[in-house]
Order: sequence, then C-alpha cells, then structure tokens
Amino acid sequence: MTRWAPEQVEAIAPTPAAMTAARPLVALGRWGSTGADERAVWGSCRGSGAEPYDTMVDHVGVGFSCTCPSRRRPCKHTLALLMLWAQGQVADGIAPSTVDAWLTRRIRTQEAVGVEPVDTAAPAVDPSPGVDPATPASDDVPEPHDEPDRDRGRDERVERMYAGLAELDRWLDDRMRTGLADPALARYGTWDELAARLVDARAGSLANRIRRLAGLVGASPDWHGEVLAELGLLHLLSQAARRLGELPDPLADAVATTVGWQVRQADVLAGVPDTDQWVVAGRSDTREDRIEVRRHWLRGVNSGRWALVLSFAAYRQSLDTSLEVGTSVHADLHRYPGPALRALVGVRHGDPLEPARPPAVDVAGACDEIGSLLVGEPWLDRVPVTVRAAVAPAGSGWVLTDDTGSLPLLGGRSMSTLLAISAGAPVDVTVEWTPHGVLPLTIHLPDRSIDIGPRADDSFVSAA
Repeated sequence: MTRWAPEQVEAIAPTPAAMTAARPLVALGRWGSTGADERAVWGSCRGSGAEPYDTMVDHVGVGFSCTCPSRRRPCKHTLALLMLWAQGQVADGIAPSTVDAWLTRRIRTQEAVGVEPVDTAAPAVDPSPGVDPATPASDDVPEPHDEPDRDRGRDERVERMYAGLAELDRWLDDRMRTGLADPALARYGTWDELAARLVDARAGSLANRIRRLAGLVGASPDWHGEVLAELGLLHLLSQAARRLGELPDPLADAVATTVGWQVRQADVLAGVPDTDQWVVAGRSDTREDRIEVRRHWLRGVNSGRWALVLSFAAYRQSLDTSLEVGTSVHADLHRYPGPALRALVGVRHGDPLEPARPPAVDVAGACDEIGSLLVGEPWLDRVPVTVRAAVAPAGSGWVLTDDTGSLPLLGGRSMSTLLAISAGAPVDVTVEWTPHGVLPLTIHLPDRSIDIGPRADDSFVSAA
C-alpha cells in the first residue's frame, strides 16, 4: 500500500477554503476507530453534531463518503482523514463491514460504467479544484464530465461574494466615520446603490436588508439606535461570511444562506425529513423588491419545533394557498442547512385536520422562546411564538400583557379585529416577533382560528 503525499490531498480539495477548514481536524484526538488498508481509509470524527461523522475514502478509486451534512465533496472531514493518513498517523487495520459494503458497491458501479481503478502511487487528481472527472468522486456515482466547469463557476461565485462583502465592510466603515447625521443617509439612492452592488455579488439577502434599512432613517424619534443596531448585524454577517471555513458546519450554513447563498430545492428535498403533525399557526405576507413573499409558520405537535415555509410570486400573482391557517397536516418537512427555520413541505401523509392550534405560553415563556432562537442566529428579524395574553393600552400604543410581562404590539388593520374578539380578556395569539414589536397573525379560539396576518396586496382584505 502506497500512501498519498500531503500535496496530493491538497490537490483534491474543492477550494482552498476547504483545506483551511480541514487543518484543525488533522489531529488524532479528534478521531476514533481509524484504520487503513490497501484500498480504503476510514475513521469517525467528533464534530459539532451529537454523533460523530463516519468518514470513508477509497484511495484507489478516489471516492469519498461522510455522514456530515456538508454539501462539499470532499468535505473537510475527508481531507483531514486523508492528511492524517498521508502523514503516517493512521495505522493499518481490517476494514469494518460498513466500509467493505461501501467499497463493494463502488467497485460494482465502476465495473458497470467501465471506469478503471487509479494507481495509488499517483492518484489521478486534477491540479485545479475538483476531482478528475474520469474517477468517481462520491459514494457510488461517477463524477459528471462537466464537474470542473461547475467547480470553477462555484469558485467564481464565491470570489464575487467575498468581493461584495469586502465592499460592504468599506461602506460600513465610511458610515461610521461620517456618522449617522450624514445627510446622505436620507437619500434612498445611498442605500440602493449598495444594494445593487450586493445583488451583483450574489448576496441578495443582504441587499434586501440594506433596502429595508433605508426605510428606518427618520421613521421614528429613535431611528439612530435602530439603524446602528442593524449596521452592527450587517458587519457581523459580513465578517462571519468571510470566515466560513473557520465556523462549525451548522453555523457556517446559517451564515451562508443568510448572506444569500442559494441552496437548490432538490438538495434540500434529498435530506432526511422531519416528519410530524404540523399545525399551520400563522401566515404573514410582505413585499420585497416587487416580489410578494408569504411566510407560513408551522409548529410540530410532537417535536414542538417551529418551521418556516416560504412562497414567492410576482406582484398580484398567486401565492401558495395549500397551507390553511388553523389546520394541521401530517407531512415530511425538509429543512435547509444549518439551524435555520426555513423548510420545504415534502410528502403529505393525509388530508388537513381542523381545528388545530399550537400550544400557547405566557409572556415570559414567549420571551424565552424568542431568545433561544436569537442566540443561535442573532440576525433573525422575524421569530414566531404563540402567547396567551390580554391586549391593553400602553401610552400611544398597545401591548400583549399578563402578570409575567408585556410585549409591544405593532399597529395595523389587524388591531381592530384583535381588540373586538379579545374584548380585554386573555386570548391565544400567534405573533411574529420583530425588533420593533410583535405583529399579530392568528387569533386561536376553541373552535377555530382567525387569520389576521398582513397581506402584501392591501387591496385584498380577508373576512374574519
């Protein structure tokens, strides 16, 4: 058995950042059950998840398998294991049955497609990012012939995004030097020009935040504090996105998707489903850059976890109506990478049931739920919670209150319905927390739920 050289391991890394992320894992203390033979290298890496990541490498056919959720192939665990082996830190051993089964499937697939094994003394790797398309690069499927082009396109996109993030940081520095009293902040073009550049850099989510931020300038007496807080979050996201390789995988995925990295729906639907009886607790529509966005908030009956299902439509086109507030559906949800709430609805295992309502907590419990979500992702600007409280006046506005605390309510058309139905008594309400207050979405009564959430098309008003 001829071991690879460290340079050969670096040559198969999909990007330089992947190799950077792998280096902290090149330590035997992070690994267990390692071994190698004339065909494979294997081991279990203790990562950020509850279970270790089982990693297997075919160093002859140059193929990889890892149970981590990373979309990169080879992932950082694969690169770290290969580097340990190349450095002589992995002892020879007898392959476990799982490795034998995986290798058997790979060899059969190679024979079926006519792929010749690669000489272990000189693994056929492309010096550019990616694996030689003539050799299988993942578990059992030969690498497609256009993989180098796809890798180059991905790398170019990453470079453009990093350049956009660097420009965002320079813009933020300029804002801090000139101060929030700069008259330029009152001009929408100051913000829109930056947003347009971020769109070109493939950081569309940050561009949307910039455009929303423009609407805060001068909107309230304390707008300076609100704008400064949002600028701080933009700086946090920019710095985190430029250090994805140093972050734990779930956090790195959360940052990437928040910045604007697109994840294919097919990849999401290919993941392990979160199957539960899902209560459709609330709906909220907004309009973002001529696109109408509908948020459906779902709560798992058994898991108690929240999920966010998004739908999009051009102005005055139809949005998703398959999820009706106040019903529940037994379905598979496929969550996006990281701790994000966003998910896609997969297979539905039955017809919707009604009435259905999520469990409600008091105001203190609602604050705990909101806080726990914000700890994981402090840049979240919308968080769902169902609270049982009464509506009461507070100064010039209204609050949801009980003997544990109060939550400020955002005004709107829904307030009249909420006041009329509650009549001053405690009521179960699903709300959407925002940094400026909570927005009522649904009033849950014993026999039905009333959807009072905002709609992007103000010309349409739902009947209570």
